[in-house]
Amino acid sequence: MKFSVVTIFPDMIRDYLRYGLLEKAIQKQRLTVAVYDLRDFAANKHQKVDDRPFGGGAGMVLMPGPLFTAVEGIREREPGRVILFSAYGRVLEQKTLLRLARDPHLILVCGRYEGVDQRFIDTLVDEEISLGRYVLMGGEIAAEALIEGVARLVPGVIANPDSVESDSFFQEDQMAFPQYTQPRLFRDLPIPDVLLSGDHEKIRAWREKMQKRSKKHE
Repeated sequence: MKFSVVTIFPDMIRDYLRYGLLEKAIQKQRLTVAVYDLRDFAANKHQKVDDRPFGGGAGMVLMPGPLFTAVEGIREREPGRVILFSAYGRVLEQKTLLRLARDPHLILVCGRYEGVDQRFIDTLVDEEISLGRYVLMGGEIAAEALIEGVARLVPGVIANPDSVESDSFFQEDQMAFPQYTQPRLFRDLPIPDVLLSGDHEKIRAWREKMQKRSKKHE
């Protein structure tokens, strides 16, 4: 699985990839993440990638030139699905991650400022994705969330595949159940006896019951 990330803050992405299972997955070559600094594709000596919007308005807009050059260059070397992170995109869900995990190469474009030139969106972007109905300063956090979410679905990234399939959102109708670990008694708070019983059928039934109870309390 390969990701190509286009951003004006490449170190934000690179630093994120230096921890936990993502770092191990990259070391094991289960994942490849190439990070591109959009400013490197600017055609001016000051590496300017933004300008004021036509028609007036607050803020700045990412210019089409550097975006076209960066993404077309990446796709020329290896075709991939182009995703732009935008407050106006479709909200990211687990079913989206499951679909994207089937793509061998995702090209992630991190928006900034007031947005990006619409000509880039109309010509090169396959889909726009948002983390939620709120506005962040840029798409880097969204890119990190998508990389981690998709990476968990790549075989070999998570040592125990059952951990992925038991996720509360792996299936749309599946809910999480309460989890407990050591110590057995903490501040006079015990864990349910059934979890200590060793009876796997009783434990399964208890977890199913707790899942159903969670649905009622939504």
